[in-house]
Amino acid sequence: MFFTYLRRELRRRRKAALVVASGLALGIALVIVVSSVSSGMNKAQDKVLQSLYGLGTDMTVTKAAAAQTGDNQRPNFTFDAKDGDSDEKQSTDRVMVQGFQTLASSTVAKVAEQKGVADTVGGLNLQVMKVDGQFTRGQFKQDPGSQGQKGQGGGGTGQPQGRVQGGGADFQVNSYSVYGTDVTKQNLGPLTTSKITEGRTFKASETNAKVVVADASYAKEKKLALGDNVTIHGTKFKVIGVSTADSGDSAANLYIPLKRAQTVAGMKDKVTTVYVKATDSQQIDAVKSTITENISGTTVTTSADLAETVSGSLSTASSLASNVGTWLSIAVLVAAFLVAGLLTSSAVSRRVREFGTLKALGWKSGRVTRQVVGEAVVNGLIGGVLGIAVGLAGAYAVTAISPTLSASLGSTGGAGGSGGGTGPGGPARQAASKTLDIALTAPVDATTIALAVGLAVAGGLIAGAFGGWRASRLRPADALRRVE
Repeated sequence: MFFTYLRRELRRRRKAALVVASGLALGIALVIVVSSVSSGMNKAQDKVLQSLYGLGTDMTVTKAAAAQTGDNQRPNFTFDAKDGDSDEKQSTDRVMVQGFQTLASSTVAKVAEQKGVADTVGGLNLQVMKVDGQFTRGQFKQDPGSQGQKGQGGGGTGQPQGRVQGGGADFQVNSYSVYGTDVTKQNLGPLTTSKITEGRTFKASETNAKVVVADASYAKEKKLALGDNVTIHGTKFKVIGVSTADSGDSAANLYIPLKRAQTVAGMKDKVTTVYVKATDSQQIDAVKSTITENISGTTVTTSADLAETVSGSLSTASSLASNVGTWLSIAVLVAAFLVAGLLTSSAVSRRVREFGTLKALGWKSGRVTRQVVGEAVVNGLIGGVLGIAVGLAGAYAVTAISPTLSASLGSTGGAGGSGGGTGPGGPARQAASKTLDIALTAPVDATTIALAVGLAVAGGLIAGAFGGWRASRLRPADALRRVE
């Protein structure tokens, strides 16, 4: 009887039911779109942070570089003087650590001993600047008729007259980043944000081997292939693999074993960054405090610290989605619930004769209330289905369009010295000058769908509560007063 009456009444009042369902659908659709866009923002920000951190890394430990002034900031290059007419090419390079001071390798073990630390690994971030080219001797061009003769009346000097043409210096500067990775622990650090697309990665036995993994973009630019040799500060390394960064931005141009990087840079038993994985992701702040307190002179940076430095359109869009979008969704939902409740209550008022007659026939107030609530819940579920359909369509449209957002990475306390670190994996790898373009998506997960269903049921119950309260107050005598 309940479902028969319910089906008949909904069919008879299709327009009113559609109005209530449409209002709820609008609010639910907006919630789905805002939730999915917010989720896309979080994923986009994760991509930005992954370009600085290795997968599984919760924080980094560095030491800010001391401030430098004057010529100490600039690398010096010295070239040999050539005798005679030699135009031989000359080349020199410098291996530098920018943005950070080095830490003793023993710091990695000290950090590992701190409470709450699950795993650590050290890395050496290097920047290589190479200058090569040649000096060209100019050619003396004698002016026609300028040869003077000694002792003649013209008072000539005996020296040909003319000028030097051509010559000069033609040098090119090539700067690239090198990351020294601990090949015995490759589950932490910047290299884990890339996938090996050609060749192989390092073996655990290659702690001091002259082998290199090149970033795909850098390999394409320099036309490097597997088996080729790359010279870093006078040492030849064999290319064994090519990696492609997951986020589209690599942590370094070249990766070499940590021990070999220390040798090349002349920094024995030194690292620039310690990558830390916490035992509990909920205790990262506590672990950060412990490391800062027990290991003086270091800067501990978490992903939350880095997230605060992300600016650009990604940050602006994220703020809009989390603030304006959230409040707008709440406002629309509240309005939809109120409208649904008022429309249901109004519909009950128009059914006074019907409900009064039913009560006169023996229906209890509770049965009338359940009938009204049942109709409202069905309207809510219909609105939920419509809202989910519209919301999924909106999320799909955002993903299909994939608007590009820019993210600028500001410097943090880990960057100092000459404008911030440029090596991979540090808290401010390229300071504020580093900008990434991220394609926005709007993924919809099961939690969002469950939230939509819950809102649909809640909207129906709220509307039913309005109407049920009004229906429970009707008396059979009310129906008689409406009889004409």
